[in-house]
Amino acid sequence: MLTVATLGRRELGARLRGPGLRLQTGPFVTCIRSTLAPLLDALGTMYADYPVLDDGALADFHVRLSGSRGLWRLVRPQVHFHYDGMAPFQPLPLDQAFPMFEWAMNWCVSSQAHSWLVIHAAVIEKGGRAAILPAPPGSGKSTLCAALVNRGWRLLSDELTLVRLDDGRIDPLPRPVSLKNASIGIIRDYAPQAAFTRPVADTVKGTVAHMRASSDSVARALEPALPAWIVFPQWRSGAPAELH
Repeated sequence: MLTVATLGRRELGARLRGPGLRLQTGPFVTCIRSTLAPLLDALGTMYADYPVLDDGALADFHVRLSGSRGLWRLVRPQVHFHYDGMAPFQPLPLDQAFPMFEWAMNWCVSSQAHSWLVIHAAVIEKGGRAAILPAPPGSGKSTLCAALVNRGWRLLSDELTLVRLDDGRIDPLPRPVSLKNASIGIIRDYAPQAAFTRPVADTVKGTVAHMRASSDSVARALEPALPAWIVFPQWRSGAPAELH
């Protein structure tokens, strides 16, 4: 199976600059085009184990991330996101290229994947049974998810739970886990063997870094799970850990 890692950096860059990199994440294929070196490097690291399809393969989403043009490229370098030729978001500073890519991928799924019930929740699996972790931003959802997947749970998603409409099972969508602010250092200390992107400061969510999904989670990305638990994480500074 061809993966991002087996492509190598040169071929990865050629596909991104040319016909597009057809990257498979769970049930979706995204055709990605970009000339941005920061995005190339992050994709090569964070998506090393993910399948890559041939140039002629059908894609669910066609996206492009580009830099500023003309003098703006020197004065105010930014990253612009395009979906099917449209620009649904305002540009961001260039060093936020990979966070923007991840946020845009979530948007593609949540706004276009109408064959599933899409829930804003992390979801993890063990023994064929899934725990769904719905929570508003700042509740520690992704932090708890990141901690558990470094202690034997399989990552299905840190952000979007895909529930099948026919049998209620959950289809995995394992992608890098988004961590913010203090949670970055907490998970680095808790799981020193995990791979992370460089933290990016001053985003709309504060300082952001992403943790790479495990090779096992990626390899089992087409293996569904049966929902078994719903857990509502709540974070409070200085509070002892409690389970109700």
